[in-house]
Amino acid sequence: MNPSGDLVNKLWRLCALLRKDGVTYQQYVTELTYLLFLKMASEQKDETRIPEQYRWSALKRSSETDVLQLYKRMLIDLGDATKVGDRSIVAIFQNAATVIRTPANLRQLIDAIDGLHWFSEERDAFGDAYEGLLQRMAEETKRGAGQYFTPRVLIEAMVGLMQPQPGEIIQDPAAGTGGFLIAANQYMKARTDDYFELSNRLKVFQLQDALRGLENVPDTYRLLQMNLHLHGIDPNNLDLADSLSPAGQAPKFKNADLILTNPPFGPAGGPPTRDDLTITDRVSSYQLPFVEHCIRALRLGGRAAVLVPDNVLFDDGRGKALRQMLMNRCNLHTILRLPIGLFYAQGVKTNVIFYTRANDEAPTTDATKAVWIYDARSNVPTYGKTSPFKASDLADFIAAFGDDPFGEAPRKDQGEEGRFRCFTRDQIAARNDNLDITWLKDTSGDPEDGLDTPEDIASAIEAHLLAALVEVRALVDELGEGVTLDAELEAAE
Repeated sequence: MNPSGDLVNKLWRLCALLRKDGVTYQQYVTELTYLLFLKMASEQKDETRIPEQYRWSALKRSSETDVLQLYKRMLIDLGDATKVGDRSIVAIFQNAATVIRTPANLRQLIDAIDGLHWFSEERDAFGDAYEGLLQRMAEETKRGAGQYFTPRVLIEAMVGLMQPQPGEIIQDPAAGTGGFLIAANQYMKARTDDYFELSNRLKVFQLQDALRGLENVPDTYRLLQMNLHLHGIDPNNLDLADSLSPAGQAPKFKNADLILTNPPFGPAGGPPTRDDLTITDRVSSYQLPFVEHCIRALRLGGRAAVLVPDNVLFDDGRGKALRQMLMNRCNLHTILRLPIGLFYAQGVKTNVIFYTRANDEAPTTDATKAVWIYDARSNVPTYGKTSPFKASDLADFIAAFGDDPFGEAPRKDQGEEGRFRCFTRDQIAARNDNLDITWLKDTSGDPEDGLDTPEDIASAIEAHLLAALVEVRALVDELGEGVTLDAELEAAE
């Protein structure tokens, strides 16, 4: 039995205690965040940063009559920078509030958490258990969960191919719950004996300054801070802010060596408010402006692996201009067409684009000479909760990609019957710079044929409607009238 998996199952079953209070899955995991932080500090004998009256032992000995009031006061004070000096604690508890209404339920939850076996020798065991909870939450909530939780198998493959190195600045401008940053950190630790081989200066840089990111949703930012903390990472450059606002232009979010990210898909609240996104400045959706950010935020020679929906590959107007910018300023060497069903919003078709920023600030010719496309979508099983995507499902792509993070390893075009093909820049130009290229005849069934619950069916319908609205908005934006659809889109969201 996987000990962290067993712990996740036990923690998840505790959710039943709060269902009668009307608590949602995300509220439950957020509530656990507060309690698990205090419990972990107690187990690790690391409570010096927490005021004595707000430590785990204080909660344990509090009577059922007083425990809820103590807990509410604790949440307020631990998020108050004037009362707690530790930056990471304040970030986790800032504006925290409990959704528990019954003291008896809180007492049961505290006693149940206290009674679990917590393998206190390994701090990462807490992190593994917490990541397991985040995954369970994503599986259960489905709607919109993909913007918060990228499948770990895919994250690890992207990180492994990009080969992050100690001393590099690694950025995720849509950090979510921190999967990419944590995986990059673990990749580097595994190759440096937990950073023991590094100098003290470089080790401090790795834990405090190397990992940088932004997250725009306050509750998700709280989960992000907790997840990083449980994995021993307390970065200085992790902000609660919108990457498409002026905050994304800050110097610390420029000149990244490596960008790994899964930006949000779908309609945004409005166009970016930055003055440097010259291609996508009037686009009222997330995906195109985020791609432009990822181009501009890379240092010369830096590399990126970015998840994007299909429309980034084929949109006309601003989408086409963005692809031309990408292929001019970067070597867009690889596109991975992902299977449908990896994300919990049904029907979302996604890709990973891998590229390297050119060494010239403004190349006079295309930096992209050819694009290699791997089709992992055609003629594959339908993936979902009951048939999860596994590391072995990406093994052939990883072998075809090669061991060079810049996409320059020897490669072989597998022909019209294979999954890996090469298309020259001239061939792409002949397609009007449309990168939505397929060649395999897909004989697999529609993945939505297997939907059998009203929630899944409704989620699939919603995904299609929102995708259609995004396309309509893109068209109207091109005509210079982008504001007219805002109310309609917000209502749909």
